[in-house]
Amino acid sequence: MSATASRIAALALWLALPGAATVRDGEAGRGDALYEARCGGCHSLDANRIGPMHRGVFGRRAGSVADFDYSDALRNARVQWNAQTLDAWLRDPQALIPGQRMGYSLQSAEERAAIIDWLRQSAAR
Repeated sequence: MSATASRIAALALWLALPGAATVRDGEAGRGDALYEARCGGCHSLDANRIGPMHRGVFGRRAGSVADFDYSDALRNARVQWNAQTLDAWLRDPQALIPGQRMGYSLQSAEERAAIIDWLRQSAAR
């Protein structure tokens, strides 16, 4: 199985788990809970998983985490992560960087903003 197929299969399995992609209404404003629910199946702050780690993501060039197997599109992208580029990425990764491999997006602007704010605070520590 190719790396792309493995990532897609893992994401599909994670999304199929009961409650994996839902957040209780009372937690909707909490970026940490949203990150865990929406991103945590593939990412963490300090370890590469299906997706690259997020520690230090703000200001980092896309496709530059050492020891992560990026697509050529992401590795060659001239994108630097900030609030605007992360919002565009989370809204529609393929539109921002055609040919990349992330098959997940967040349509809720509020959820994107909460996750980005949480990443800005947590990933900088």
